[in-house]
Order: sequence, then structure tokens, then C-alpha cells
Amino acid sequence: MQTVVCVPTYNEAGNIEPLTEAVLDVDDDLHILIIDDDSPDGTGAIADRIAADNPRVFVLHRAEKTGLGYAYIDGFRWALSRDYDRIVEMDCDFSHRPCDLPKILDELDDWDVVIGSRYVAGGATEDWGLVRRAVSRAGGFYARLLLGCDIRDFTAGFVGWHREVLESIDLEDVEGSGYVFQVELKYRAHRKGFRILEVPIVFPDREVGESKMTPDIALEALARLWKIRFK
Repeated sequence: MQTVVCVPTYNEAGNIEPLTEAVLDVDDDLHILIIDDDSPDGTGAIADRIAADNPRVFVLHRAEKTGLGYAYIDGFRWALSRDYDRIVEMDCDFSHRPCDLPKILDELDDWDVVIGSRYVAGGATEDWGLVRRAVSRAGGFYARLLLGCDIRDFTAGFVGWHREVLESIDLEDVEGSGYVFQVELKYRAHRKGFRILEVPIVFPDREVGESKMTPDIALEALARLWKIRFK
């Protein structure tokens, strides 16, 4: 089965080249799609140079930064218009470790959706403060309680999808532009009866660049959970 890893970027000039190399080293058959939101630090140009030298690397340029969810949706559309059977979403900042990628790929042989989870047995976060840990766990508990679904890491962004799952979801109707997008996609897959598995990963804090998480994004996620539940 052909697999593509979708990696959204915005100001990731220091990460994109080593991340691409690490992902491609996992499996000789993997492809990678870099989805760049017109990064002012030149990430897109670096991605183009990498793609020019490697036929397994592709670049999708977006005109502006409109949110993580919309970047992924554009990447999913790109992949679905081609012959990819499995589509993996992954951050560029090494908070999703390429060494954990085989866990997701192996389980996609038997499951429809595989989530790299911080909050199942064996999963962990590294270099997070107490407040960040508490907020993350509280948000996950809130989502599980409201949506009635026992996914432990609802906001996880390291996820493998079989194409039929994404084809069954009306991507035009997915509204979350921030991290709530992750919750909405998983909830829709759950409601459609797809088989979902969480595998443990270690989630370190990024070493290069700045986090894209802001208080506004966190507040959007809390507010939009109600709309997702009753949509």
C-alpha cells in the first residue's frame, strides 16, 4: 500500500530538512507532502529544493496561513486525488518523533485509524511544565465527557488514516481551523463506526522554532466542541 506523510509547515526552516530525511529513512516506499503556508522564513523554498532532488518529496504551497486544519484538509485532498492508500499527518517540529512512525504504519494493516497517543499506557510527554500537562489532560477529559467517546488523546496530531475514512468524511464541512480540527475528524470517524486504535508515543517539546499553540486556539477548541457534539 502506498503511504504519504503530510507535514504542514509555517516558519520551520530549521526543521524541515532533517525531518524530511528522518521520515524517508523509516521506509523506502514512504512519500512526504510538505504543505507550506507561505512561510516568511523561506521554509517553502527549502522544501522546493528538497523536492527537486528527491522524487519521494512533494510540496503544496498555500497562499496564506489560514489554520492548521485547513492546511491538512488541502493536503488530504491532494493525497486523495492520487493513489495513496494510507495518509499520515505529522508535525514538523520533531514533537512527533520519526522513530514512532513504524508503530502507526504497522497497525494500519489492521485498523482504520491509528493515533499516536500521549495518554495510553507507554505514552508520555517530555519537557512539559505542570500547567501545560494539566491543561492538556483536562482538555482531553472534557472532550471525552462531552462527545461520549473514549479516545484518550483527542487532540493528537500524529495520526494515520486509511483513505476510505477520509473519503467518507465531508472535508468541506469540517470547520475547525485550529487544533479542534483534530477532535472533529476523530469524532466523525468514530461516529461512522471506523476502527480506531491508539498506540503509545513519546511527545517531546520542540527544540527549534516556536509553538503554534496560542490561547485563542485553545479557547476556540473548547467552544467548538459543543458545536461538534450537536452538529
